[in-house]
Amino acid sequence: MAGWSRRQIVRSGVAAAAAACAGNSFAATTGRERPEDSLDAIARRKGLRFGSALGGRGLRDPRYLELVTAQCGILVPENELKMTSVQREPGVFDFARAEALLQFAESHGMAVRGHTLLWHHPRWLPKWLETHDFGAEPATAAAGLLEAHIRKAASFFGRRIVSWDVVNEAVDNVTGAMRETLFSRAIGTPDQVVEMAFRIARAQLPDTELVYNDYMGWEKDSAAHRTGVLKLLERLRRNGAPVNALGLQSHIGCGNQDANAGREFDARDEREWRNFLREVTGMGYRLVITEFDVHDGALAASAKQRDRSIASLARAFLDLTLDFREVSAVLCWGLADNFSWLQGRSPRQEGVAKRPTPFDSHYRPKPMRDAIAAALRSAPSRRPVIPQGEPA
Repeated sequence: MAGWSRRQIVRSGVAAAAAACAGNSFAATTGRERPEDSLDAIARRKGLRFGSALGGRGLRDPRYLELVTAQCGILVPENELKMTSVQREPGVFDFARAEALLQFAESHGMAVRGHTLLWHHPRWLPKWLETHDFGAEPATAAAGLLEAHIRKAASFFGRRIVSWDVVNEAVDNVTGAMRETLFSRAIGTPDQVVEMAFRIARAQLPDTELVYNDYMGWEKDSAAHRTGVLKLLERLRRNGAPVNALGLQSHIGCGNQDANAGREFDARDEREWRNFLREVTGMGYRLVITEFDVHDGALAASAKQRDRSIASLARAFLDLTLDFREVSAVLCWGLADNFSWLQGRSPRQEGVAKRPTPFDSHYRPKPMRDAIAAALRSAPSRRPVIPQGEPA
Protein backbone atom coordinates (compact mmCIF):
# COMPACT_ATOMS: atom_id res chain seq x y z
CA MET A 1 0.00 0.00 0.00
CA ALA A 2 3.12 2.22 -0.13
CA GLY A 3 2.35 3.60 3.30
CA TRP A 4 -1.13 4.83 2.46
CA SER A 5 -3.94 4.26 4.93
CA ARG A 6 -7.57 4.37 3.84
CA ARG A 7 -8.07 7.51 5.88
CA GLN A 8 -5.14 9.18 4.10
CA ILE A 9 -6.63 8.23 0.75
CA VAL A 10 -9.87 9.95 1.65
CA ARG A 11 -8.12 13.00 3.08
CA SER A 12 -5.97 13.32 -0.01
CA GLY A 13 -9.01 14.46 -1.95
CA VAL A 14 -8.42 11.93 -4.71
CA ALA A 15 -11.45 9.92 -3.65
CA ALA A 16 -13.82 12.85 -3.77
CA ALA A 17 -12.52 14.05 -7.12
CA ALA A 18 -12.82 10.64 -8.74
CA ALA A 19 -16.27 9.99 -7.31
CA ALA A 20 -17.52 13.30 -8.62
CA CYS A 21 -16.02 13.04 -12.10
CA ALA A 22 -19.19 11.55 -13.57
CA GLY A 23 -21.45 14.14 -11.94
CA ASN A 24 -25.08 13.10 -12.14
CA SER A 25 -24.44 10.16 -14.45
CA PHE A 26 -28.11 9.50 -15.11
CA ALA A 27 -29.09 13.03 -16.12
CA ALA A 28 -30.03 12.06 -19.68
CA THR A 29 -32.49 9.38 -18.59
CA THR A 30 -36.21 9.82 -18.10
CA GLY A 31 -38.57 7.40 -16.45
CA ARG A 32 -42.22 6.46 -16.48
CA GLU A 33 -44.33 5.84 -13.46
CA ARG A 34 -44.69 2.19 -12.46
CA PRO A 35 -47.79 1.09 -10.53
CA GLU A 36 -47.77 2.63 -7.07
CA ASP A 37 -47.16 -0.74 -5.41
CA SER A 38 -44.41 -1.82 -7.84
CA LEU A 39 -40.96 -2.41 -6.45
CA ASP A 40 -39.53 0.42 -8.53
CA ALA A 41 -42.19 2.87 -7.35
CA ILE A 42 -41.53 1.89 -3.73
CA ALA A 43 -37.79 2.32 -4.31
CA ARG A 44 -38.21 5.69 -5.99
CA ARG A 45 -39.97 7.10 -2.95
CA LYS A 46 -36.66 6.63 -1.11
CA GLY A 47 -34.44 7.96 -3.91
CA LEU A 48 -33.58 4.44 -5.13
CA ARG A 49 -34.38 2.47 -8.27
CA PHE A 50 -35.31 -1.20 -8.61
CA GLY A 51 -34.66 -3.42 -11.60
CA SER A 52 -33.51 -6.74 -12.97
CA ALA A 53 -31.28 -8.49 -15.45
CA LEU A 54 -33.03 -9.39 -18.69
CA GLY A 55 -31.81 -11.68 -21.47
CA GLY A 56 -32.88 -12.76 -24.92
CA ARG A 57 -35.03 -15.62 -23.62
CA GLY A 58 -36.95 -13.18 -21.44
CA LEU A 59 -37.50 -10.84 -24.37
CA ARG A 60 -39.37 -13.67 -26.10
CA ASP A 61 -41.80 -14.25 -23.21
CA PRO A 62 -44.68 -11.71 -23.27
CA ARG A 63 -45.91 -12.64 -19.78
CA TYR A 64 -42.46 -12.23 -18.29
CA LEU A 65 -42.07 -8.87 -20.04
CA GLU A 66 -45.35 -7.72 -18.48
CA LEU A 67 -43.92 -8.56 -15.05
CA VAL A 68 -40.62 -6.81 -15.78
CA THR A 69 -42.38 -3.74 -17.14
CA ALA A 70 -44.67 -3.51 -14.12
CA GLN A 71 -41.95 -3.90 -11.48
CA CYS A 72 -38.72 -2.45 -12.90
CA GLY A 73 -37.35 0.99 -13.67
CA ILE A 74 -33.86 -0.10 -14.67
CA LEU A 75 -32.58 -3.12 -16.60
CA VAL A 76 -29.21 -4.76 -17.23
CA PRO A 77 -28.49 -7.18 -20.09
CA GLU A 78 -27.74 -10.61 -18.69
CA ASN A 79 -25.18 -11.74 -21.30
CA GLU A 80 -25.77 -9.56 -24.35
CA LEU A 81 -22.98 -7.05 -23.66
CA LYS A 82 -20.25 -9.44 -22.53
CA MET A 83 -17.23 -9.77 -24.80
CA THR A 84 -18.15 -13.37 -25.55
CA SER A 85 -21.43 -12.14 -27.06
CA VAL A 86 -20.35 -8.88 -28.64
CA GLN A 87 -17.03 -9.96 -30.20
CA ARG A 88 -17.28 -13.65 -31.03
CA GLU A 89 -14.53 -13.28 -33.60
CA PRO A 90 -11.56 -10.90 -33.35
CA GLY A 91 -12.53 -7.49 -34.63
CA VAL A 92 -16.10 -8.49 -35.54
CA PHE A 93 -18.71 -6.75 -33.38
CA ASP A 94 -22.39 -7.64 -33.10
CA PHE A 95 -24.64 -5.47 -30.92
CA ALA A 96 -27.96 -6.68 -32.32
CA ARG A 97 -29.09 -8.61 -29.23
CA ALA A 98 -28.09 -5.79 -26.88
CA GLU A 99 -29.79 -3.25 -29.14
CA ALA A 100 -33.06 -5.19 -28.96
CA LEU A 101 -32.96 -5.07 -25.17
CA LEU A 102 -32.15 -1.36 -25.11
CA GLN A 103 -35.01 -0.60 -27.46
CA PHE A 104 -37.40 -2.51 -25.21
CA ALA A 105 -36.15 -0.62 -22.14
CA GLU A 106 -36.37 2.75 -23.86
CA SER A 107 -39.86 2.09 -25.16
CA HIS A 108 -40.99 1.53 -21.55
CA GLY A 109 -39.10 4.44 -19.98
CA MET A 110 -36.49 2.29 -18.25
CA ALA A 111 -32.84 3.12 -17.64
CA VAL A 112 -30.18 0.58 -18.66
CA ARG A 113 -26.95 -0.53 -16.99
CA GLY A 114 -24.14 -2.08 -19.04
CA HIS A 115 -22.53 -5.41 -18.08
CA THR A 116 -19.60 -5.79 -18.71
CA LEU A 117 -16.79 -4.19 -20.74
CA LEU A 118 -14.12 -6.52 -19.32
CA TRP A 119 -14.78 -9.71 -17.40
CA HIS A 120 -11.27 -10.09 -16.00
CA HIS A 121 -11.50 -13.82 -15.37
CA PRO A 122 -9.65 -16.37 -17.53
CA ARG A 123 -12.69 -18.63 -17.70
CA TRP A 124 -15.01 -16.01 -19.18
CA LEU A 125 -12.98 -14.40 -21.95
CA PRO A 126 -13.73 -15.39 -25.58
CA LYS A 127 -12.27 -18.74 -26.61
CA TRP A 128 -10.50 -17.20 -29.58
CA LEU A 129 -8.32 -15.19 -27.21
CA GLU A 130 -6.73 -18.40 -25.91
CA THR A 131 -4.89 -18.89 -29.20
CA HIS A 132 -4.72 -15.26 -30.32
CA ASP A 133 -1.27 -14.19 -31.53
CA PHE A 134 -0.28 -10.86 -30.00
CA GLY A 135 2.85 -10.77 -32.16
CA ALA A 136 6.31 -9.42 -31.40
CA GLU A 137 4.99 -6.64 -29.14
CA PRO A 138 2.30 -8.37 -27.07
CA ALA A 139 1.80 -5.52 -24.61
CA THR A 140 1.00 -3.05 -27.39
CA ALA A 141 -1.19 -5.50 -29.29
CA ALA A 142 -3.15 -6.61 -26.22
CA ALA A 143 -3.69 -3.03 -25.07
CA GLY A 144 -4.87 -2.12 -28.56
CA LEU A 145 -7.33 -5.00 -28.65
CA LEU A 146 -8.74 -4.09 -25.23
CA GLU A 147 -9.01 -0.43 -26.17
CA ALA A 148 -10.76 -1.21 -29.43
CA HIS A 149 -13.32 -3.38 -27.68
CA ILE A 150 -14.13 -0.87 -24.95
CA ARG A 151 -14.21 2.10 -27.32
CA LYS A 152 -16.49 0.28 -29.74
CA ALA A 153 -18.99 -0.88 -27.11
CA ALA A 154 -18.97 2.40 -25.19
CA SER A 155 -19.32 4.62 -28.25
CA PHE A 156 -22.00 2.45 -29.87
CA PHE A 157 -24.43 2.98 -26.97
CA GLY A 158 -23.10 6.25 -25.55
CA ARG A 159 -25.43 7.93 -23.05
CA ARG A 160 -28.17 5.38 -23.64
CA ILE A 161 -26.43 3.28 -20.98
CA VAL A 162 -26.36 5.18 -17.70
CA SER A 163 -23.96 2.98 -15.73
CA TRP A 164 -21.33 0.46 -16.85
CA ASP A 165 -19.73 -2.45 -15.04
CA VAL A 166 -16.39 -1.63 -16.62
CA VAL A 167 -14.47 -4.48 -14.96
CA ASN A 168 -16.01 -7.61 -13.47
CA GLU A 169 -14.51 -10.03 -10.92
CA ALA A 170 -10.81 -9.19 -11.13
CA VAL A 171 -10.16 -10.43 -7.56
CA ASP A 172 -9.86 -14.13 -6.75
CA ASN A 173 -12.65 -15.09 -4.37
CA VAL A 174 -10.52 -17.60 -2.40
CA THR A 175 -7.13 -15.90 -2.08
CA GLY A 176 -8.03 -12.23 -2.50
CA ALA A 177 -5.20 -11.87 -5.04
CA MET A 178 -5.67 -10.26 -8.45
CA ARG A 179 -6.60 -12.71 -11.19
CA GLU A 180 -4.20 -13.20 -14.08
CA THR A 181 -5.60 -13.35 -17.61
CA LEU A 182 -4.23 -13.32 -21.14
CA PHE A 183 -4.53 -9.54 -21.02
CA SER A 184 -2.58 -9.10 -17.79
CA ARG A 185 0.16 -11.51 -18.85
CA ALA A 186 0.60 -9.66 -22.12
CA ILE A 187 0.29 -6.10 -20.79
CA GLY A 188 2.10 -6.41 -17.46
CA THR A 189 -0.05 -6.71 -14.34
CA PRO A 190 -3.75 -7.13 -13.54
CA ASP A 191 -3.80 -3.66 -12.00
CA GLN A 192 -2.52 -2.14 -15.22
CA VAL A 193 -5.32 -3.82 -17.16
CA VAL A 194 -8.03 -2.74 -14.72
CA GLU A 195 -6.86 0.88 -14.66
CA MET A 196 -6.48 0.91 -18.43
CA ALA A 197 -10.05 -0.31 -18.87
CA PHE A 198 -11.46 2.45 -16.67
CA ARG A 199 -9.42 5.18 -18.33
CA ILE A 200 -10.46 4.06 -21.81
CA ALA A 201 -14.10 3.92 -20.70
CA ARG A 202 -13.94 7.39 -19.16
CA ALA A 203 -12.45 8.86 -22.35
CA GLN A 204 -15.49 7.58 -24.24
CA LEU A 205 -18.08 8.18 -21.51
CA PRO A 206 -17.30 11.38 -19.61
CA ASP A 207 -20.72 11.54 -17.89
CA THR A 208 -21.43 7.86 -17.24
CA GLU A 209 -21.16 6.05 -13.92
CA LEU A 210 -18.23 3.61 -14.08
CA VAL A 211 -18.40 0.61 -11.73
CA TYR A 212 -16.10 -2.14 -10.53
CA ASN A 213 -18.35 -5.20 -10.00
CA ASP A 214 -17.58 -8.27 -7.86
CA TYR A 215 -19.21 -10.96 -5.71
CA MET A 216 -17.47 -10.50 -2.36
CA GLY A 217 -20.24 -10.96 0.19
CA TRP A 218 -21.20 -10.94 3.83
CA GLU A 219 -20.48 -14.66 4.33
CA LYS A 220 -17.80 -15.60 6.83
CA ASP A 221 -15.72 -17.35 4.16
CA SER A 222 -15.64 -14.19 2.04
CA ALA A 223 -13.14 -12.36 4.23
CA ALA A 224 -10.17 -12.78 1.87
CA HIS A 225 -12.29 -11.70 -1.08
CA ARG A 226 -13.49 -8.57 0.71
CA THR A 227 -9.91 -7.70 1.69
CA GLY A 228 -8.69 -8.15 -1.87
CA VAL A 229 -11.42 -5.91 -3.24
CA LEU A 230 -10.68 -3.22 -0.64
CA LYS A 231 -7.00 -3.27 -1.58
CA LEU A 232 -7.86 -2.95 -5.27
CA LEU A 233 -10.21 -0.04 -4.59
CA GLU A 234 -7.53 1.67 -2.53
CA ARG A 235 -4.99 1.34 -5.34
CA LEU A 236 -7.48 2.65 -7.88
CA ARG A 237 -8.21 5.70 -5.72
CA ARG A 238 -4.54 6.32 -5.02
CA ASN A 239 -3.76 6.25 -8.74
CA GLY A 240 -6.69 8.49 -9.65
CA ALA A 241 -8.51 5.86 -11.71
CA PRO A 242 -11.98 7.13 -12.74
CA VAL A 243 -14.10 4.65 -10.77
CA ASN A 244 -17.38 5.91 -9.32
CA ALA A 245 -18.96 2.92 -7.60
CA LEU A 246 -18.58 -0.63 -6.37
CA GLY A 247 -21.09 -3.14 -7.68
CA LEU A 248 -22.24 -5.54 -4.97
CA GLN A 249 -23.39 -8.65 -6.83
CA SER A 250 -25.17 -9.92 -3.71
CA HIS A 251 -25.65 -13.60 -4.56
CA ILE A 252 -26.48 -14.53 -0.98
CA GLY A 253 -27.63 -17.75 0.69
CA CYS A 254 -25.53 -20.65 -0.59
CA GLY A 255 -23.46 -18.43 -2.87
CA ASN A 256 -23.00 -18.29 -6.62
CA GLN A 257 -20.48 -21.06 -7.26
CA ASP A 258 -21.09 -24.75 -7.99
CA ALA A 259 -18.57 -25.65 -5.30
CA ASN A 260 -20.64 -23.75 -2.74
CA ALA A 261 -23.74 -25.93 -3.16
CA GLY A 262 -23.16 -27.43 0.27
CA ARG A 263 -22.41 -24.14 2.02
CA GLU A 264 -24.45 -23.28 5.07
CA PHE A 265 -27.43 -21.21 3.93
CA ASP A 266 -27.05 -18.38 6.43
CA ALA A 267 -23.34 -17.87 7.11
CA ARG A 268 -23.45 -14.10 7.45
CA ASP A 269 -21.02 -11.86 9.28
CA GLU A 270 -23.00 -8.65 9.61
CA ARG A 271 -20.34 -6.76 11.54
CA GLU A 272 -17.66 -7.37 8.92
CA TRP A 273 -20.04 -6.60 6.06
CA ARG A 274 -20.95 -3.27 7.63
CA ASN A 275 -17.26 -2.53 8.20
CA PHE A 276 -16.51 -3.40 4.58
CA LEU A 277 -19.20 -1.05 3.29
CA ARG A 278 -17.94 1.70 5.60
CA GLU A 279 -14.44 1.28 4.19
CA VAL A 280 -15.69 1.41 0.60
CA THR A 281 -17.93 4.43 1.06
CA GLY A 282 -15.26 6.12 3.17
CA MET A 283 -13.07 6.17 0.06
CA GLY A 284 -15.77 8.09 -1.78
CA TYR A 285 -17.34 5.24 -3.75
CA ARG A 286 -21.03 4.85 -4.38
CA LEU A 287 -22.67 1.40 -4.20
CA VAL A 288 -25.01 -0.50 -6.53
CA ILE A 289 -26.66 -3.85 -5.67
CA THR A 290 -26.20 -5.35 -9.12
CA GLU A 291 -27.17 -9.06 -9.14
CA PHE A 292 -29.34 -9.86 -6.12
CA ASP A 293 -30.72 -13.36 -5.55
CA VAL A 294 -30.87 -15.97 -2.76
CA HIS A 295 -29.49 -19.45 -3.51
CA ASP A 296 -31.55 -22.01 -1.56
CA GLY A 297 -29.55 -25.16 -2.35
CA ALA A 298 -28.93 -26.10 1.30
CA LEU A 299 -32.53 -25.66 2.48
CA ALA A 300 -35.20 -28.32 3.00
CA ALA A 301 -37.32 -29.27 0.00
CA SER A 302 -40.57 -27.69 1.21
CA ALA A 303 -41.24 -24.62 -0.95
CA LYS A 304 -43.12 -22.93 1.88
CA GLN A 305 -40.24 -23.40 4.33
CA ARG A 306 -37.67 -22.29 1.78
CA ASP A 307 -39.66 -19.19 0.93
CA ARG A 308 -39.78 -18.14 4.58
CA SER A 309 -36.01 -18.59 5.02
CA ILE A 310 -35.23 -16.86 1.73
CA ALA A 311 -37.42 -13.88 2.60
CA SER A 312 -35.90 -13.56 6.06
CA LEU A 313 -32.35 -13.60 4.73
CA ALA A 314 -33.17 -11.18 1.90
CA ARG A 315 -34.73 -8.72 4.33
CA ALA A 316 -31.75 -8.88 6.70
CA PHE A 317 -29.25 -8.32 3.91
CA LEU A 318 -31.15 -5.45 2.32
CA ASP A 319 -31.89 -3.74 5.64
CA LEU A 320 -28.20 -3.65 6.47
CA THR A 321 -26.94 -2.74 3.01
CA LEU A 322 -29.59 -0.12 2.21
CA ASP A 323 -28.78 1.59 5.50
CA PHE A 324 -25.90 3.07 3.47
CA ARG A 325 -27.28 6.03 1.57
CA GLU A 326 -24.57 5.55 -1.04
CA VAL A 327 -26.61 2.67 -2.51
CA SER A 328 -28.43 3.99 -5.59
CA ALA A 329 -30.22 0.93 -6.98
CA VAL A 330 -31.19 -2.69 -6.34
CA LEU A 331 -31.19 -5.06 -9.33
CA CYS A 332 -32.10 -8.73 -9.14
CA TRP A 333 -30.38 -11.22 -11.42
CA GLY A 334 -33.69 -12.41 -12.80
CA LEU A 335 -37.16 -11.51 -11.56
CA ALA A 336 -38.89 -14.94 -11.70
CA ASP A 337 -37.59 -18.37 -10.73
CA ASN A 338 -37.77 -19.83 -14.24
CA PHE A 339 -35.44 -17.07 -15.45
CA SER A 340 -32.82 -17.52 -12.72
CA TRP A 341 -29.35 -18.59 -13.82
CA LEU A 342 -29.11 -20.66 -10.61
CA GLN A 343 -31.52 -23.29 -11.94
CA GLY A 344 -28.75 -24.80 -14.06
CA ARG A 345 -26.02 -24.72 -11.41
CA SER A 346 -25.59 -27.61 -8.93
CA PRO A 347 -29.27 -28.75 -9.14
CA ARG A 348 -31.04 -29.64 -5.92
CA GLN A 349 -30.83 -33.34 -5.04
CA GLU A 350 -34.61 -33.68 -4.85
CA GLY A 351 -34.93 -32.45 -8.42
CA VAL A 352 -37.19 -29.54 -7.45
CA ALA A 353 -36.66 -26.07 -8.85
CA LYS A 354 -34.80 -23.45 -6.84
CA ARG A 355 -36.71 -20.39 -5.63
CA PRO A 356 -34.09 -17.59 -5.62
CA THR A 357 -36.11 -14.65 -6.99
CA PRO A 358 -39.07 -12.45 -5.91
CA PHE A 359 -41.62 -14.19 -8.19
CA ASP A 360 -42.27 -17.86 -8.87
CA SER A 361 -42.24 -19.54 -12.28
CA HIS A 362 -45.91 -18.61 -12.77
CA TYR A 363 -45.04 -14.95 -12.10
CA ARG A 364 -46.79 -14.88 -8.74
CA PRO A 365 -45.21 -12.84 -5.91
CA LYS A 366 -43.47 -14.78 -3.14
CA PRO A 367 -42.48 -13.78 0.40
CA MET A 368 -39.14 -12.61 -0.99
CA ARG A 369 -41.00 -9.96 -2.97
CA ASP A 370 -42.65 -8.72 0.21
CA ALA A 371 -39.27 -8.72 1.97
CA ILE A 372 -37.71 -6.57 -0.76
CA ALA A 373 -40.65 -4.16 -0.64
CA ALA A 374 -40.43 -3.91 3.14
CA ALA A 375 -36.69 -3.26 3.05
CA LEU A 376 -37.14 -0.55 0.42
CA ARG A 377 -39.87 1.10 2.48
CA SER A 378 -37.67 1.01 5.59
CA ALA A 379 -34.54 2.31 3.87
CA PRO A 380 -33.39 5.83 4.71
CA SER A 381 -34.16 8.40 2.05
CA ARG A 382 -31.34 9.57 -0.18
CA ARG A 383 -30.70 11.97 -3.02
CA PRO A 384 -31.48 10.08 -6.24
CA VAL A 385 -28.63 9.28 -8.60
CA ILE A 386 -31.07 8.04 -11.24
CA PRO A 387 -33.65 10.79 -11.90
CA GLN A 388 -37.14 9.96 -10.82
CA GLY A 389 -38.77 11.04 -14.09
CA GLU A 390 -42.19 12.43 -14.82
CA PRO A 391 -45.50 10.57 -14.91
CA ALA A 392 -46.20 8.96 -18.29
